[in-house]
Amino acid sequence: MSTNQNSDGAALPESTSINGKRNTATNTGGRTPTLSTDVDDPSHPLHQHRRIVSDFEYKEILGEGSYSTVQAGRDKRTGKMYAIKRLDKAHIVKNNKVKYVMIERDALSRMNHPGIIKLYWTFKDNRSLYFVLDLAKNGELYTYIRQLAPFDMETAKFYAAELLLAIEHIHYRGVVHRDIKPENILLDDNLHIKVTDFGSAKIVSDENNDNSNGGELATPSRSFVGTAEYVSPELLRSESVSFETDFWALGCVIYQMLSGRSPFKAATDYLIFQKIKNLDYVMPDEFPQVAKDIIRKLLESDPEQRFGSEAAGGVDAVKHHPFFEGIDWEHIYSSNAPPLRE
Repeated sequence: MSTNQNSDGAALPESTSINGKRNTATNTGGRTPTLSTDVDDPSHPLHQHRRIVSDFEYKEILGEGSYSTVQAGRDKRTGKMYAIKRLDKAHIVKNNKVKYVMIERDALSRMNHPGIIKLYWTFKDNRSLYFVLDLAKNGELYTYIRQLAPFDMETAKFYAAELLLAIEHIHYRGVVHRDIKPENILLDDNLHIKVTDFGSAKIVSDENNDNSNGGELATPSRSFVGTAEYVSPELLRSESVSFETDFWALGCVIYQMLSGRSPFKAATDYLIFQKIKNLDYVMPDEFPQVAKDIIRKLLESDPEQRFGSEAAGGVDAVKHHPFFEGIDWEHIYSSNAPPLRE
């Protein structure tokens, strides 16, 4: 969904599960998704904080997908604005999308990071499911790339660093995003990133496992997901997809910020896939040498040798690459973002 506000967010309080038990990605078959929660029990300490459909004043539509609509919503209790994603239950069941809705919900419920959209509440009525999410008022990074790219090095470095930290947290929580792209990177009021759209994610391990440096997936995934221009070679080779697939996408995003186009551009998905398989892309002469080097290391066909993999030194090796020289990793989200303008 390419809109000003995409679909997802991150963490519920860790004391709160969504379905009354520990959150896991399950195959729900054709069943209508249930969004009942522990806090529906009046004895639960968070009961008074729960929300229902009538607790919000619904405002302008921010984006529409095939089975969902995202609109701004004001919490009548607090006055705070949110993005509310409404999903049509009948369409979800009819088109076998239940699994993806559950994965999105369960993946988001694990996240708790400033660079990832936050999921606050889920509820439902007779026709729809609702996700209440952070409102990222400045829309998609893609919009700014389209209008302003090529970015200067400092701007590209800043957003690549924030994206890397978000990816690190996603992996730490035992999730592979599998659809990192500029359309799924939103910008908040202060122009800091918020990664969104976990509908293609894969939950691969218990959320308490530390998987930040990659490694084999507990449940290998070979299904085709994501967007053609950002798909990693191992997926096209029908190999197990691991955390390294998100580092491949990071390389694509850095390339796109510095050039204004994705590295693997072609008239059809088939031709895009052929270019990805053959690593058929051109590095512009005007790219700084450090940018060329990190992109080449991220766009490595062998996931075990790709920058970010355990064999290549994990996420710490990426952070210490000269491309990121000068980045204050600890305070980047509280620093001033580059002055992007439309």
